[in-house]
Amino acid sequence: MGKYTGNPAAVAALVRQHEVHRDTYIDREIYELEMKHLFANTWVFVGHDSQCPNKGDYITTQVGDQPVIMVRHSDNEIKVLLNRCPHKGTKIAIDRAGNTGKFFRCPYHAWSFKTDGCLLAIPLKKGYADTGFSDNQASKGMKSVGAVHNHRGFVFARLNADGISFEDYFGEAMSSFDNMVDRSPEGRLEVAGPPLRYMHQCNWKMLVDNQTDTCHPMVAHESSAGTAVDLFEKANWPEDKPKPMAMEIIAPFMSPYEFFEEMGIRTWPNGHGHTGVHHSIHSDYSAIPGYVEAMVESYGEERTQEILGENRHNTVYWPNIMIKGPIQQLRNFIPLGPDKTLVESYIYRLVGAPEQLLQRTAMYNRIINAPTSIVGHDDLEMYERAQEGLHAEGMDWINIQRLHEGEEDFDEIAVENGTTERQMRNQMQAWVKFMTMTMDDGAKEAAQ
Repeated sequence: MGKYTGNPAAVAALVRQHEVHRDTYIDREIYELEMKHLFANTWVFVGHDSQCPNKGDYITTQVGDQPVIMVRHSDNEIKVLLNRCPHKGTKIAIDRAGNTGKFFRCPYHAWSFKTDGCLLAIPLKKGYADTGFSDNQASKGMKSVGAVHNHRGFVFARLNADGISFEDYFGEAMSSFDNMVDRSPEGRLEVAGPPLRYMHQCNWKMLVDNQTDTCHPMVAHESSAGTAVDLFEKANWPEDKPKPMAMEIIAPFMSPYEFFEEMGIRTWPNGHGHTGVHHSIHSDYSAIPGYVEAMVESYGEERTQEILGENRHNTVYWPNIMIKGPIQQLRNFIPLGPDKTLVESYIYRLVGAPEQLLQRTAMYNRIINAPTSIVGHDDLEMYERAQEGLHAEGMDWINIQRLHEGEEDFDEIAVENGTTERQMRNQMQAWVKFMTMTMDDGAKEAAQ
């Protein structure tokens, strides 16, 4: 046993008011405890139900380090099952997506299961007669995750059977999801193809931190966005001609510090928060012909203005996703090790809206978040440098002190200067909360 396992006091001591110990980003034992506790106690994104439109449709993914299958059952409900045969442990499905028909069949010994996980059939079942098999957990079939919640198409899971409810965990933070869905004239989104995926050789929390770090764009992206802006200005683009969509997307990354300060940050309990309270880099995109008219027809003038007047930048849902409501994007930061993260960038179609909106969303994803991105690799370079640099001896703490003003109450909703690091502090306080809540009570008392 290492120095942190079974020792919640030692884990909690890694997070101070305005600094975080480097072990939270580089230590293998801490990473394994995150998988065991943090990702089991929190509500984690699994997928969108439009990825499984038909009965028997499924996707495979993971929650923390647990392989799962999201599948549409015969009753049309979405189920989330652990991707493991109860017989010998074989993964039931290995394709990222497919249709299994009416049942899953293990490729090893042909045990079969209904799409809600219940055991359907076993070859030579008579061999289990009078063995007490019916009392064994294997007889119950594939195991479901602890809890599942579908919020307007977005499916979340909690691995532990007992724990905080979906409503108490997210609270008012789901307003960013609601705004994103409400931007459809029909109040519905559909996933637009598979996500863009690429690997990062860094800790997953570095990506989460960066989503509300508003002091880096004009520095880290100077070589990409800055160069694009410089070349565009030298091209003497006619003022009476619409700015190209790509430039509308990339140019705001070079906005000055004052732009981001005035943008504002809102934090919610349990580690959630967003940049772009008052405006964002998405606020000044060109209008798409026919879109506002379709929205007004569905919602009326006043409600349409309320929906489209919200232009939140990045909303972090702790522990490991970020969404951009104005452009219908979700990024999933899947931990694969203390220094390895798979990033999945999904985009969604606004049902009933002009297709040009999806074109802009897809372009944003390619320019900013793709493996071939000219902007995203600026961030990747910084993450990987930080992952290496944190191994340097003599300095154990990471500073998250910007605009810290003494004791902070993270159980309260707060709106602050857009360059504060309060959201990073909020995340790490939630990290302590959900890391330690299920550690052994006896060990907790001993550590205190």
